[in-house]
Amino acid sequence: MDLQALADLFATTYNADPNVQKAGELQIRKIGAQEGVISALLEIIASDKVDLATRQACSVYLKNRVHTSYFIEPSRQRPEQTPAIAQSDRDALKASILRLLAASPSRAITLQLAATLKNLILHDFPDKWADLLENVKALLNSGDIREVGAGCVAALECVRAFRFSQTKKNVLPHVVEQLFPTLVTIATGMLNTPPSSAQEIPTMLHLIVKTYKSSIFVNLSAHQQSPESLVPWGRLFFQIVNLSIPPEAVPADEEEREHCEWWKAKKWTYATLGRLFHRFGNPSQLPSPMKKEYAAFSQHFVTSFAPEIFQVYLVQINLYTSGQTWLSKKCLYHILSFYTECIKPKATWALLKPQVMTLVSRVVYPQLCFDHSRQQLWESDPVEYVRASVDEYENFASPVSAAVSFILSLASNRTKTAFRPMLDFIYSVLSSNPSPPQRFGVLSMAAALGPFMMRHPDVRGNMEQFMVQHVLPAFSGEPYLRSIACDVLGTVVKNGMQWTSNENLESHSRAVAIALDDPELPVRVQAALALTKMAEAYDSVRDAIAPQVGKVIQDLLKLSDETDLDVLNNSMEAMVERFQDELLPVATQLTERLCESYMRLAREGLAQQSNEVVPESIDVDSLLSEAEDDKVYGAMGVAKTIGTVVSAIESATDTLMRVQEIIIPIIRFTLENKLIELFDNMFDLVDSLTFRTHFISPNMWPIFELTYELFKSDAVDFLDEMLPSLDNFLSYGADVFKERRDYCAKVFDIYQTAMASEHLGDNDKINACKLAESILLNLQGHVDDLLQDIIKIAFDNLDVLINTVYYNAPAALHLLEHYKPGSSRVFFDKWFAIINVDSKLPTVHDKKLSILALCKLLEVDISVVPEVLKVGWPGIVTGALNIFKGLPQAVAKRKALEERLVDEEDDVDEDDSRYLNLEGEEDDDGARLREISEKRAIDVADVSDVSEESEIEEELGFVSLLDAINPYVMFKHALENLQRKNSALYQAATTMLTVEQQTVLMEVMAVAESQNTTE
Repeated sequence: MDLQALADLFATTYNADPNVQKAGELQIRKIGAQEGVISALLEIIASDKVDLATRQACSVYLKNRVHTSYFIEPSRQRPEQTPAIAQSDRDALKASILRLLAASPSRAITLQLAATLKNLILHDFPDKWADLLENVKALLNSGDIREVGAGCVAALECVRAFRFSQTKKNVLPHVVEQLFPTLVTIATGMLNTPPSSAQEIPTMLHLIVKTYKSSIFVNLSAHQQSPESLVPWGRLFFQIVNLSIPPEAVPADEEEREHCEWWKAKKWTYATLGRLFHRFGNPSQLPSPMKKEYAAFSQHFVTSFAPEIFQVYLVQINLYTSGQTWLSKKCLYHILSFYTECIKPKATWALLKPQVMTLVSRVVYPQLCFDHSRQQLWESDPVEYVRASVDEYENFASPVSAAVSFILSLASNRTKTAFRPMLDFIYSVLSSNPSPPQRFGVLSMAAALGPFMMRHPDVRGNMEQFMVQHVLPAFSGEPYLRSIACDVLGTVVKNGMQWTSNENLESHSRAVAIALDDPELPVRVQAALALTKMAEAYDSVRDAIAPQVGKVIQDLLKLSDETDLDVLNNSMEAMVERFQDELLPVATQLTERLCESYMRLAREGLAQQSNEVVPESIDVDSLLSEAEDDKVYGAMGVAKTIGTVVSAIESATDTLMRVQEIIIPIIRFTLENKLIELFDNMFDLVDSLTFRTHFISPNMWPIFELTYELFKSDAVDFLDEMLPSLDNFLSYGADVFKERRDYCAKVFDIYQTAMASEHLGDNDKINACKLAESILLNLQGHVDDLLQDIIKIAFDNLDVLINTVYYNAPAALHLLEHYKPGSSRVFFDKWFAIINVDSKLPTVHDKKLSILALCKLLEVDISVVPEVLKVGWPGIVTGALNIFKGLPQAVAKRKALEERLVDEEDDVDEDDSRYLNLEGEEDDDGARLREISEKRAIDVADVSDVSEESEIEEELGFVSLLDAINPYVMFKHALENLQRKNSALYQAATTMLTVEQQTVLMEVMAVAESQNTTE
């Protein structure tokens, strides 16, 4: 293969002319599958005579080709798919990849080659690449700095390839045992060289520590638990933590310094020590399933190793707070997270207890104060400031979130020891005439601790005075103080603040109302959140808002559009629920605005998906620290608010119809553009609209067609979300289905596909059976042509077969026998086996369906009954009476369940023990921690271990045509018809009854008579 021609071809992929680019890509696609192309690319990447951009383009193609086509199962090869890489090229890859890594001319090419190596390892090691680890060790021991660096990269990829593997569980422990002793020796040796601005040593340190951290994401191998491994690695980690980096070795700019290699090495070291303690070394946090493997290690770690970490970190904290050293934000985050983990275990709490208030006053409090970086963000990008401040406590890499987690854990787990001193600190700062930034810091502490303050028996009584004395004045202060004042107020109101003085309540509500019109965006957002909570809590505030609720909602919409914050959507939803009557006149305009907001967010989310670039390498830790997609979550929140509007105007039919026509376009847009993350919300809207209108508008039918098309393509696993809508289409659009055979074929195909698909689970098959029931109930007499296939598909499913009997009893019996002679008897035996055991037909719906199907059978002419059933035919009456016997209890149980559900919705959680530990906190190894540990064990246990009873509880939201049918009246009519048409069979059926069954019969007939009279 002509290497120069191939290099020239890849050079076209970054040509400025898009036509040249496109032509080059098409040609690469045409020749890419040829044997030898991969080997040629390896030569190009290795050649110093080829320009860097072309070599990088080749390395990107190589990574992607290996990822998609290194090996393809012949049975899974699709016609349009690029063939698998030839064996000769695979051999060339494995022979060259480590050498290429060592000679890599740039970090960008190294990243591509590393990703390629990971895929090779994943597929071929150890069976088809037995000498890989020896080759990696040879690089690590070579003494050449570039080869050692390549060995570090290769070691990391060896670990990353198997850290989550379930099929090759023994590979990672082998890799660790073979490579880690060499890695720790190399890293320790590197620390003998004084830190400088050269990047090779800190880069390799960073990679080595990251390799160790990646290896313990799920498990800690026996080798790593041994002193032979733990001691040298622990010593290395402490050396890195204690390493003093001179200013000239790192960038002067703090942002750049955060991301330099020296501080990356430190960050990964702190993260590794934290992971060791959190997952494996903390007995109080160790879930039961892990105790067998790690109990001994965790006990040793918490008593011997964790105290050393504690002291090493304390030295760094003292240096940091005294201004003698600098700590990156992520390092500070990991230090505070470690100290939070130290709160529960007895051994570490003994060390932490004397330091608590020092840490609170010198580390936590400064993190919460309004500093220069906050001020810059407030002024330059107030929207980003709002996003950061609202979600800051959940930012996984923020020292602010770690600081808040620390004081929350202290308040919850060490209430008697630490909570009151923290409150005393807050009061002391507030009483000392602090500067506005300092006041912001302690009010931020109060906002975080607000739920605990409101539940502490000795504190909640003083909260009104606290609000009047320290929070209300802040509404007149700097903009950021007005913002935090709203936050504190919203927190205490949400947690049950009761005012003894109406004047104080009015003062605070007026302050929030004024803040809603504040010139500063962050203040307006916090005011909107606080006002929502006040409207939910106090009648007087609701009364004050009611006349101008339209303006409040418009303000919320505007803020939501400016910030895309989901919490504002929650506020809008709450306001709509609280002010349904007041909003009815403006419901149409409100829905239009909401739909505009939704479409903007959905389009922006779609654009983000279209422009999404696959990262060079995906790392779990970076994923955890990345913010979620604001646009998609914002759209979800708006959709929920739209659903709340629909619920609020249910009684206003004309308005609801107009609102529906406004909403349908956003549903179509979402489904047509396959915004899968929003499907759940859209199907909820379709369900809500069709159910509440009891009508399928002409514009709604294309949604049905889209639903079918999506089920057959991208959304086959969304049947659970689609089912309520499909049931509504059948229930309220039955007349259209009766005219459109293609629509009948579509719902039948969904049923058939779900029942037959190997990719769908049991729940999907249950949903398919519910869909079959909806078809049979709603299209009585109009799907006779589908009955045979329905029976054939559901031959082992009693529910569907019982529905076919109710749909057309003679036809169902005939088709059962036609499908397999004698199968009708098998079906009846199974059916009556569950009829005779009350718990097997537990719900009201189950019982009614069987009774009504039995009534249909009583009306069948005995001459068309299969011979195998005729002998037991009189037993149908007995079966019906057995069900009737348990029906009143099932109805009563359902009613009690409905009432209990209403009561639970009204209940307010007053379990203060969720927040405070006012008793027995010193007994760390006692019942409370065991209870928490056991709960965590349950949380990670197999979720499929659910009791049978919970699986068959009443579905209170399920609505069926059977609900309107009186089973007592139906049975009475069926029995009277039987007596009239076949007195001999009637005689046989009634004389075989026991005394108890005769009593039940008389009760049923009496109920039928009374209910028939009243209806």
